[in-house]
Amino acid sequence: MKDIKIDLSNVKEPFLDKSLSELGFVFNVSRSNDKITLDVGLSDLFYDGKEDFKNKIINEVLKQLPDIKIVEVNFKLGVVNHKNQQKEEILPGVKNTIAIASGKGGVGKSTVAVNIALALVQEGASVGLIDADIYGPSIPLMLNIYKKPAVAVINERKMLLPAEKYGLKIMSIGLLVDYDTAVVWRGPMASSALRQFMVDTHWGDLDFLLFDMPPGTGDIQLTLSQVIPLTGAIIITTPQEIAVADARKGHKMFEKVNVPTLGIVENMSYYNKGDGNRDYIFGKGGGKQLCEEYKLNFLGEIPISTMIREKGDEGSPIVYSLPDSEEARIFRNISKKIILDLNKRNSDTITNQDLEIIMEE
Repeated sequence: MKDIKIDLSNVKEPFLDKSLSELGFVFNVSRSNDKITLDVGLSDLFYDGKEDFKNKIINEVLKQLPDIKIVEVNFKLGVVNHKNQQKEEILPGVKNTIAIASGKGGVGKSTVAVNIALALVQEGASVGLIDADIYGPSIPLMLNIYKKPAVAVINERKMLLPAEKYGLKIMSIGLLVDYDTAVVWRGPMASSALRQFMVDTHWGDLDFLLFDMPPGTGDIQLTLSQVIPLTGAIIITTPQEIAVADARKGHKMFEKVNVPTLGIVENMSYYNKGDGNRDYIFGKGGGKQLCEEYKLNFLGEIPISTMIREKGDEGSPIVYSLPDSEEARIFRNISKKIILDLNKRNSDTITNQDLEIIMEE
């Protein structure tokens, strides 16, 4: 057998200032006679210039291997790993961990969390979702799933297997207790349960693990923020000042535990009237003003929508059940921004890596 070396350090990923080799975005290389097949990472699988980028890769391979006649390039979503020792120890195989949080209740945080998670799945990511709201778990209802998690022996350890729905892996206290049972625990017990969801659950390889955090900025939220090895946080607010004031406190809480705020999502931003105009029921621009104040990313505005509410109540979120709707498009645009922002943040930490992709002929 003879090793064949393919150096793709001259081909930069279109969205990041790094080569495919530096990013580790060449996932698989195989050869059959005079044909080479490559699986290559891309930050946006719906990128308009994908064909031109593919031709750059093909030309680079043909330049290095003149005996090859055919080069087939398959694109997969490329997600850069967040380097964090605590994360690697607790959640091996998980590239990024994101808290979906709010400074107060009643802003639709869980609805946004579920739809963002499913939008990331539609973008090609492998995604898990932990319902970290131990006292008020709502994820099972929104996904219409109540089957208790299975247990398997993995590497001589008994581990929980997350539930799966719509291509999304899920863990919630709502899957372990009866539907109408209240969880009456003190803070340390809730933190212990959440740690079990991380350490004693077999998540496998994930691009993103999202945490639907409990509302508020009290002791339990602060404790969870310190226990979870987070890549960053996304804060959900509504436009009105009272919600924005609490969202501001949420951002400050994450600052205290050295977790970057990845951006703000403004939910219930406006109501689309039948004549094409918008009614700003809860005020206008509060989320954008908060982003300007702290130089944060504004990820998007989600309208008040009967369909978002109905589909959530049915256990079939709008991103999954009505993927061509305007609301689903908004959630997908938010997910694209999250992927690109994290890829840029994480790629800035990449240093000298082996730039050669080696395969056996």
